[in-house]
Amino acid sequence: MTMFFDTPAPAALATSPATRPDHDHLDWLESEAIHIMREVAAECRNPVLLFSGGKDSIVLLRLAEKAFRPGRFPFPLMHIDTGHNFPEVIAFRDYRAAQLGEQLIVRSLEDSIAAGRIRLKSPDELRNPHQSVTLLDAIEEFEFDACFGGARRDEEKARAKERIFSFRDSFGQWDPKSQRPEIWSLYNTRVHKGENMRVFPISNWTELDVWQYIEREQLEVPSIYYAHTRQVIVRGTALMPVSELVQPAAGETVVERSVRFRTVGDMTCTAPVESHAATVDSIIAETAATRITERGATRMDDQTSDAAMELRKKEGYF
Repeated sequence: MTMFFDTPAPAALATSPATRPDHDHLDWLESEAIHIMREVAAECRNPVLLFSGGKDSIVLLRLAEKAFRPGRFPFPLMHIDTGHNFPEVIAFRDYRAAQLGEQLIVRSLEDSIAAGRIRLKSPDELRNPHQSVTLLDAIEEFEFDACFGGARRDEEKARAKERIFSFRDSFGQWDPKSQRPEIWSLYNTRVHKGENMRVFPISNWTELDVWQYIEREQLEVPSIYYAHTRQVIVRGTALMPVSELVQPAAGETVVERSVRFRTVGDMTCTAPVESHAATVDSIIAETAATRITERGATRMDDQTSDAAMELRKKEGYF
């Protein structure tokens, strides 16, 4: 029987003082994020929360619970599905939305391709850069004026430039030089029809903060975040997971390694890292020791150029 997701397991040994969470710090981050969510609910007409089933959006769901329960969320959930997502993550996405009893909207790149909105140069072309088209179409379809996302500043250089309330024009585009000031946690949410805000409540969090919060809140996550034995292809410095979409090229070999995923995007461009961290405590210890960002180490689509993410964000990417 395949295990799709799991709760943090207790470690055999306690975490060291260096990796033990500072609960005052987590409380401050949680309080800031809840304030941001409530500000959007109060000021925006029609928000939506982008939920992929990944760890950052799982944290967003817990924050939304704390901000709005026992009532229903004042917004639906939405996922832009590339069609190449890990099945464990898609299963968790559906499970968690059903568990909460919240509406989940799914819009697929497959539908955008069938409608001619996306034209791939080849069947095996990376789909992540094309998510902007499907997302912008969905925003227009439902007239969303604010989209919660789980992006964090520590993930990537372009995301470090972005405000918590990130304004997008009527074409869905982001201009890093024309952002609104955010002084003393005061946010300008005014948009004209067709414009929208991308809102990042955990922008100030780090990967370590996220895992410490998962531990504190005892949150379930997809099982592929924990170490497991998997067939992978050694491709340069990356380990690509073998699947029906990822097969060895000439001269490449398939090996079995103990790996885990730090981020769970499109399986054609998301690489795991070698790891034996099978508990949340051991993941926290491993995360505290690493000096490579999660996207820098594992997302091949971000490594096409130094400006790859910024260019995609300008076009409407998350």
